[in-house]
Amino acid sequence: MTDPTIPTPIRHGAHPTYLASLRDSFARILPMAWPVLIGQLAVLGFSTVDTILVARFAANDLAALSIGMAVYITVFIGFMGMVVAISPVAGQLFGAGKLHAAGQQVHQAIWLALGLAVLGSTLLLQPGPFLTLAKTSPDIAAKVRGYLSALAFSLPAALLFTVYRGFNTAVSRPKAVMAIQLVGLALKIPLSALFIYGWSLPLPGLSAPWHVAPMGVVGCGVATALVMWAQALIAWVVLHRDPFYAQFGLHSKGFSAPNRTAIMAQLRLGVPMGAAIMIEVTGFSSMAFLISRQSSEAVAGHQLAANLVSMMFMVPLALANGTATLVAQRVGANDLPEARRLGWHGVEIGVGLAAVLGALVYFSREWVLHAYTDNPTIIAAAMPLLVWVWWFHVADAAQTVANFVLRSHRITLMPLVFYVTSLWGIGLGGGYLVTTSDWAPPALQGAQGYWAMSTAGLIAAGVTLCAFLAWVHRQEAAGSVPSVDHSQRHR
Repeated sequence: MTDPTIPTPIRHGAHPTYLASLRDSFARILPMAWPVLIGQLAVLGFSTVDTILVARFAANDLAALSIGMAVYITVFIGFMGMVVAISPVAGQLFGAGKLHAAGQQVHQAIWLALGLAVLGSTLLLQPGPFLTLAKTSPDIAAKVRGYLSALAFSLPAALLFTVYRGFNTAVSRPKAVMAIQLVGLALKIPLSALFIYGWSLPLPGLSAPWHVAPMGVVGCGVATALVMWAQALIAWVVLHRDPFYAQFGLHSKGFSAPNRTAIMAQLRLGVPMGAAIMIEVTGFSSMAFLISRQSSEAVAGHQLAANLVSMMFMVPLALANGTATLVAQRVGANDLPEARRLGWHGVEIGVGLAAVLGALVYFSREWVLHAYTDNPTIIAAAMPLLVWVWWFHVADAAQTVANFVLRSHRITLMPLVFYVTSLWGIGLGGGYLVTTSDWAPPALQGAQGYWAMSTAGLIAAGVTLCAFLAWVHRQEAAGSVPSVDHSQRHR
């Protein structure tokens, strides 16, 4: 039997300088973060490949892809947040050495994922309210419906794979997730190309080849569904064949029945997490619905900018995952000083790297957009939006890492409040107010207005979440743990 490697705490005060301590934190976070970065870039590669291929297929299909992605993300991300609550729960149990209890969380998370998948797939099959909000043309609406119908079939597999991802993150095994995500991308690229543009297959004995007509944006959904079920099947095999998972009780025959107490414990943590993630994502994805009211070119330009900033986001997201894993394990081991050190250093590292990456993208923005498409109209629509990318990305990094660290302490309610006021209030609400008012500058009347206010909302979220994390650290250091955290912590 393979014993898990639980990181041992560093002796406090062992670092002679702040930089030495920061380097030590980075050296411990990096092995947890880089596989997450590669894996998440592979996941983002799904939408990037679809965006590039569809951009060369038809402008209406690209507009439908932007709206369809916004709908899918809105539905999927909230449920994903509920399911991924397994990560801090299993991480603390893992840090405490309660391996079998950590393994049991997998079975309960699977039951939760299946239940949520039924509701989510139903919503994807009935996208009427989203299409009404977007005010799309009948042609684009039909394309969006076809795309979402395919994704409704993929949602159960996506949520089941989220269980696998969350558990492996918790037990310091991110490479096991990365490998499957890379396999998924390798399958996704040719499948998307085949179904978007159509293909023919000569068959022996037939006078004419078997022909699949070009499906455009709908082909993206078909390819995604096939890949997601392949990933879920591989994950299931790995859990039951890899010797590493035997120590968690995952090789035993049978499957645990639903446990109301365990599922409710995950939901108590997961519902605020899911709601916060949904607010974070919908505060951004809803811009696609509102911008689509202007023109298909405007929403196509927004789609390129949104895909670019999403790709950049993978860096702080990976750092946040790596930091949160180590913090949860230290909290489970009751090593709060080390948890605080790692958590705050994770925020500092994330913000620093985001500032550098944001600068690189800003100064090379023309080259970057031409890598997406050679359509001058779409490039002209996207170019002004990239002015906001630098500040957007730095603020996004700050709020993401701080929020993940708070989750590792099982604090999820206050971040939800901050997200509602900052991302929906300032970001989305402010964007709508600016773009529909008479007093705003003409340059902010269109898509730029939404991007400007979304950036302002992220700055507000980053400042408040970092300040709240600092307060939590001070309370813990003083021996007065916030009640929301204390009531939910494993002892």
